[in-house]
Amino acid sequence: MSSALDSDPGSELFASYEADFKLVRADITQKLDQIPELSGEPRKAAIRAAERAVDEADEILGQMSLEINNIPSTQRSKIKPRLRNYAHDLDISRHSLVKHAQNLDRDALFGARSKPGSGDAVVDQRQQLLSGTDRLERSTQRLKDSQRVANETEEIGASILGDLGSQREQIMNTHNTLNDSERFLDRSIKTLRGMARRMATNRMITIAIITVLVLLIIAVIVSKFR
Repeated sequence: MSSALDSDPGSELFASYEADFKLVRADITQKLDQIPELSGEPRKAAIRAAERAVDEADEILGQMSLEINNIPSTQRSKIKPRLRNYAHDLDISRHSLVKHAQNLDRDALFGARSKPGSGDAVVDQRQQLLSGTDRLERSTQRLKDSQRVANETEEIGASILGDLGSQREQIMNTHNTLNDSERFLDRSIKTLRGMARRMATNRMITIAIITVLVLLIIAVIVSKFR
């Protein structure tokens, strides 16, 4: 992980989960490589140990899927492909483990057939076990697909909510701008009305002065002709 990623608390926790996952994945790979070389009880024990390791890796991967939501979106887009690769690798390991278990059951089945006194009941039980294992594998894959779809839906929903929040903020800013413009317009109207009143007052004063001057002129003219 890069230093820029490790600086974020959520990213540090994700990096810790990722390191744990890599260790468990390496352990799974080692166990899967050892299984073909074993037989009997040691092989069964190795398969059970590998199953526990796969379950642990799956749990860690689930924690990583949750923790990725706490990582900034600019870094999240770079991490998601790596997370999908981890899930794909784990599915391959799980499928390989199922194959080993099926091979073990087949070996036990063929061994039972070669022993005297073995009957059809043993064969039926083995076939049912193989069928149940196959159904379990398909169910697990469907659950993984459902989880992936749910995660993608959650990401889309989070993106839509983010866009709506941004649009709401823009609308609020526009509303505030309109309110400011309305206040400025009200003040401008009041100013124009005041100017109009002053102009009307000045006009009346001017008319009064002119009237007085005219009367004075008339009075002077009349006084001269007396």
